[in-house]
Amino acid sequence: MYKVDSRVAEEFINHDEIMDTIAFAEENKNNREVLEKILEKAKKEKGLSHREAAVLLLSEDDAIQDEIYKLAKKIKEDHYGNRIVLFAPLYLSNYCINGCTYCPYHSKNKNIRRKKLTQEEIKKEVIALQDMGHKRLAIELGEDPVNNPIEYVLDSIKTIYSIKHKNGQIRRVNVNIAATTVENYKKLKDAGIGTYILFQETYNKKSYEELHPTGPKHNYDYHTEAMDRAMEAGIDDVGMGVLFGLETYKYELVGLLMHAEHLEATFGVGPHTISVPRIQPADDIDPHEFKNQLSDDIFEKIVALIRVSVPYTGMIISTRESKRVRERVLQLGVSQISGGSKTSVGGYVEEEKEEDNSQQFDVSDNRTLEEVIDWLIELGYIPSFCTACYREGRTGDRFMKLCKSGQILNCCQPNALMTLKEYMLDYGNERTKGLSEKLIEEELKKIPNEVVKKRATEYINEMETVGKRDFRF
Repeated sequence: MYKVDSRVAEEFINHDEIMDTIAFAEENKNNREVLEKILEKAKKEKGLSHREAAVLLLSEDDAIQDEIYKLAKKIKEDHYGNRIVLFAPLYLSNYCINGCTYCPYHSKNKNIRRKKLTQEEIKKEVIALQDMGHKRLAIELGEDPVNNPIEYVLDSIKTIYSIKHKNGQIRRVNVNIAATTVENYKKLKDAGIGTYILFQETYNKKSYEELHPTGPKHNYDYHTEAMDRAMEAGIDDVGMGVLFGLETYKYELVGLLMHAEHLEATFGVGPHTISVPRIQPADDIDPHEFKNQLSDDIFEKIVALIRVSVPYTGMIISTRESKRVRERVLQLGVSQISGGSKTSVGGYVEEEKEEDNSQQFDVSDNRTLEEVIDWLIELGYIPSFCTACYREGRTGDRFMKLCKSGQILNCCQPNALMTLKEYMLDYGNERTKGLSEKLIEEELKKIPNEVVKKRATEYINEMETVGKRDFRF
């Protein structure tokens, strides 16, 4: 039985509802009246249901697709402007006891080198990331209660936040670890994490159990209900995603949107972020062995439909994807990207040797953070290192209310410009400084609130004249 606000995984992610939704979409994918009605609803920028999104997904009408893309671009600009938040992953350990068939960290892989960073090694990696200009990290670990207990995660978070190097400081630590207990989520909350991230991998229970044959991750219900436990523990910013390519993209998009609807119905707050990774080559993993790979065109349409369906959520794309794909989806809904990333355990201080291979997947976009920043500016985006919402308590329902009303722009736009100025002063080369100065000058003029514009201009001037940092609205 499908029940959106149930706390039981197989009720809020109900297989029959997903299959009925796909069947309904197939029946109506060329029904112009239905399609236009859905698009009219989408234009209100309040989102779409999983069933409405599925109909648009399967539509083969070029004019309808063009309209979806135009809407996605407008909704992204209305809610997130032209800001792109930057972050980097930090892999702490690749020890793992799970048997995931798509991940090289699986317990049977004897080719990959197992590594775990000490607190001193974490400190060095963080300093290297700070020297690049990063202010926001996502820490990543395999699931191993012996090598990676919650105490190790908490100690690592404490270490990361404690490091002040030159003008560098990590201001937000997001955490991507395996599903755990309410008690452990409370500990993460108390440690001051930003967003708790957990990818579902696939919403199809049968496929999920086949893809996770051994280890605690085999338990579909426990994994799928993890966000409920995290929010019950007081973590109000959660990040979801699936690994596209494991199941059919139709099934996954519907399941993903149902999960977002569930959180909204149950807790009044949907996902803070949605990530859209696709399976990529890795140590002993060949993505071509998975029959559900999706083309770039379908992938881009999915990004656009997530933006149209869940207007308020931040959307993340990593360096799994190429520069070309990342450039395309920035227009269609993505608001956060990684830059200068390493998916190995360590590697920021010193490039990992080939024989020490510990990376989770191959990186497609190998540019430095500085190159990514210049690229974004040239495309007309504001590279942002802002973490103000988290530090000002604008999380959970407070953030969502501001985002849904459009008021968040009065905070995020000036904060993004100030953090870009901060980056420019501390880390930028002459080319970056030239690009940044011009962009900041132009974007300050666009701030609609005159009081905010005046204060932002004053703050930015003070950053250079008196050296003060970390102003925030």
